[in-house]
Amino acid sequence: MRILILGGSQFLGRAIAAHACATGHDVTCAARGLAGPIAPGARFVRIDRDVADGLAPLVGETFDAVVDVSRHPGQVRRAVVALKRPNVHWTFVSTISVYADNRIPGQRADTAPLREPAAEDLEHSTDAIYGAAKVACEQAVGGDAFICRAGLIAGPEDPTGRFAYWPARLARGGEVLAPGSSDDAVQFIDVRDLAQWIVHAAEVRLTGIYDGIGPVRSRGEFLAECASALNASCTFTWVDRAFLEAHDVRRWAGPRSLPIWLPLPDFAGFLTRDTSPAREAGLTARPPGDTARDTLHWLHISGGPVVGLTGDEEKDVLAAWHAKRVTQVSGL
Repeated sequence: MRILILGGSQFLGRAIAAHACATGHDVTCAARGLAGPIAPGARFVRIDRDVADGLAPLVGETFDAVVDVSRHPGQVRRAVVALKRPNVHWTFVSTISVYADNRIPGQRADTAPLREPAAEDLEHSTDAIYGAAKVACEQAVGGDAFICRAGLIAGPEDPTGRFAYWPARLARGGEVLAPGSSDDAVQFIDVRDLAQWIVHAAEVRLTGIYDGIGPVRSRGEFLAECASALNASCTFTWVDRAFLEAHDVRRWAGPRSLPIWLPLPDFAGFLTRDTSPAREAGLTARPPGDTARDTLHWLHISGGPVVGLTGDEEKDVLAAWHAKRVTQVSGL
């Protein structure tokens, strides 16, 4: 197949290009070329999707499949007008941030309510704004495409440093600060598994709307499996939401955060999506320990980002937690 990836120079787009090339497809990556190098074997075409005629370098070319990962509705609309044809399989990579309700567990892509679409291109400053922009992008693509609503994407080359926090921290061993309860849900997908499925969808011309995420696991299982895969000796100290928030430990991502932690009950549904339709359509997920091990290897050879609590910040929070427990036991 001749596959066009609008993007392709960073993380998921690059992984899609790498897998498509490895399976023998003719791959073109069209981007500004600022995010990083494209996958070996792919052809690069420089475009600028922020201008009206930015897709002009692709005029006259034909493709069997197009993959778009944009979050800007204007970019998506222009791509649809310029490139979408009845015989071209179209994939749009969306996000589970499109959903309006994050509290109800077990929701499915075909029934869960969506956010109101963004009226115009907006910057990605919050989950709500990002989700609203992606809803507008989905509407621009239309109902005859493959819309993959990705969840948390993990693995090598992740520029966010979110997932990478955990293999990096677990590899150091010792007492590990763990948020919430060991029974809390964790749900993510390895970037390579998602890329493989997206290429497979183009090959079989899959259409419809799916949540592209792996199975739900408990946080305790997730941490234990990752520690085992890394041969790390760890003990886990589980600290509740109220204490973490009182000590300015932040959720999900960024400095002074415990990544991939979302407090309950506010986000009980965000990491418990029912992804059985995606699995029935060919999505597979490797064990989390494999993702952790490969991510740690990538960190060692690349110096990639790790974002979250620093070692000293973690020690301070743990010390305060233990001091509180001693005070409670002593009755003071």
